[in-house]
Amino acid sequence: MCYSAIELSLQSTNKPFWNPLMKVIDHIRQSNDSAVSFEILPPLKGKTISSIYDHLDPLMEFKPAFINVTYHRSETMFKKKSDGTFEKVEVRKRPGTVGICAAIMNHYQVDAVPHLICGGFGKRETEDALIDLHFLGVDNVLVLRGDAPKNEAAFTPEPGGNQYALDLLKQVVNLNQGIYLEEDIKNGSKTNFCIGVAGYPEKHFESPNLATDLSFLKAKVDAGAEYVTTQMFFDNQKFFDFVKACRENGIEVPIIPGLKPITNKKQLSLLPKVFHVDIPADLSNAVTKCKTDEDVEQIGTEWLLQQSRELKKAGVPVLHYYTLGKPKVIWNVVKELV
Repeated sequence: MCYSAIELSLQSTNKPFWNPLMKVIDHIRQSNDSAVSFEILPPLKGKTISSIYDHLDPLMEFKPAFINVTYHRSETMFKKKSDGTFEKVEVRKRPGTVGICAAIMNHYQVDAVPHLICGGFGKRETEDALIDLHFLGVDNVLVLRGDAPKNEAAFTPEPGGNQYALDLLKQVVNLNQGIYLEEDIKNGSKTNFCIGVAGYPEKHFESPNLATDLSFLKAKVDAGAEYVTTQMFFDNQKFFDFVKACRENGIEVPIIPGLKPITNKKQLSLLPKVFHVDIPADLSNAVTKCKTDEDVEQIGTEWLLQQSRELKKAGVPVLHYYTLGKPKVIWNVVKELV
């Protein structure tokens, strides 16, 4: 008998695989206080699942409601051949999101939320991934369009792929209703995914204005999104204004703030360039005066802690931390909140 790598991994723990009973929306509804969640990157190809456990182990004492795992499209690279010419190859540097979610749920008994993206995936690949997730008991997904390839100025979908996050969301909703891409599948098994989407307190950089961006977000909520997780921000007032604008536009689902620390000076220019977010003058001035990255990390930790305290006091449903290689900083912040 032949077993998949995921099945062998689950069997090797000598524990029964845990089938989660709660979805993100249930965690939110049943919590009496602001819950905590974390987001991680899959390890680079060649590393083991132990790198994920080493990253998450210190954070698990805070009993996160769920853990998000990002999905990454393949990248185009040019490999030099022996004759001096170059061959175009597609490489996915961080594979394994589906398997990582299954491993996290089995290892920690905590819900995992895989990101699903349009970029680099056709609809059939997406459907297969959703079926795998459903078989493994992963019933939460965060639906995103994804970024353009690094060497391309604009996003273009794969042939036969989803162009917008709304299209991808509708595909998940269809599967929840038992509607598959193959029209000859009648009375297909229904999945039961809780679907989240992204929100942008400072608007998506491709939107001409916030009003247009909010109309796109409302369309996703109307189509079946049950909650919103925001892009990182460093000024809480931008988040509060965003929530107010959402409510005024009929977006009533829970809105989860996404939070990230600044830990080095390069981020003062890198984060605005890559993520199109503003960094408040007080924060940038304090970081600029730092002499070492250790000093910057301390400033970033204190800033994130103050953000978290204010947001928690305001009653946000979840404090969602982008750990991304800095679990110790996140640990130092969350330990002051619990």
